[in-house]
Amino acid sequence: MKKTLTIALVAHDNRKADMVDWCFYNSDFLKPHNLVCTGTTGRLIQEAYQSKGINAKITRMNSGPLGGDAEIAAMVVRKEIDLAIFLIDDLNAQPHEADIMMLLRQCRVHNVPIACNRYSADLMLTSSLWDEDDYVPAVPKYVKFDRDEFEAKYGLKR
Repeated sequence: MKKTLTIALVAHDNRKADMVDWCFYNSDFLKPHNLVCTGTTGRLIQEAYQSKGINAKITRMNSGPLGGDAEIAAMVVRKEIDLAIFLIDDLNAQPHEADIMMLLRQCRVHNVPIACNRYSADLMLTSSLWDEDDYVPAVPKYVKFDRDEFEAKYGLKR
């Protein structure tokens, strides 16, 4: 890859082992990029990478429940994050659910790709679009839907 990305890595407690495993699997891709993590997730990735002699630039924010998700969401708003990987524990309630929803929402509103499972993370990581200089992501459109105008534009009938 030609450009250096800033990639956010966030994982709930029951998904942290999965995140570290995913980071090992993708370490050759990840190590030249800037990794921004919530506190504990970042510490675990750092320790695991160091134990295997993998050098990577990892910035640790606060722990998720202490504002780390919100700090990363603010980076999304400032256009400082290129890609987010958020392995969510969908089977257990989270005390900071509002912060989780805020991070997910800011990624959608600001058109930052966000993967919430390993499969989608692998697909996003390996996309050839990262290296296409002429590719510009479409800006999300938030406009009222007019069925008549839509049907006329695409030649559709009810």
